[in-house]
Amino acid sequence: MPDPQNFREELRAKVIDAIAQTMDLYGVNYSYGQLYGIMFFEDRPMTLEEMQQSMNMSKSNMSYAVRSLMESKMVTKLDEKEARKDLYAAETDFFKAFQAFFATKLQREIDVMRGALENVIPPLSETILELETSEEERKQCLEDLHKLKHAVSYYEWLQQFVDRLRSGDFFEEENSSPSKDKNAGNQPN
Repeated sequence: MPDPQNFREELRAKVIDAIAQTMDLYGVNYSYGQLYGIMFFEDRPMTLEEMQQSMNMSKSNMSYAVRSLMESKMVTKLDEKEARKDLYAAETDFFKAFQAFFATKLQREIDVMRGALENVIPPLSETILELETSEEERKQCLEDLHKLKHAVSYYEWLQQFVDRLRSGDFFEEENSSPSKDKNAGNQPN
């Protein structure tokens, strides 16, 4: 019979790899995803040194990985310390991890694109209105302006989506639905 602890570790390793692959799909360094996976399975907060030993990573790379995961709110730095060393814990609720990760990434996209759109639309509009602008150039500018106005609408919608994501609107129903589904099969119709 295989050693249950080793078997459990093998199963954990598969999930950790899947977490890392999934995060890699969304632009997070694979090793950062592995770190999150390792921390996900820890039953207690970890120090940077413990993470370093688990990952066999340099201290500077480990610090950068932790900082990146903290920016995405997938890892938090705790107020308490262990032997004067900072402690970090992973968000283990996938609903909250998803919420924090995607809200952060999408907000960055919104901020970058809105900044660009706000800088480009006014001078583009002025070019359209200038008498010296050729008809061909005016036509091209109008087409660009139409595309950019559509982009503004999209980013307004995306901002509303992110605001709802941050507020947890999507998860209030979802968090309770798995238990409803379990009981649904036992209920007579």
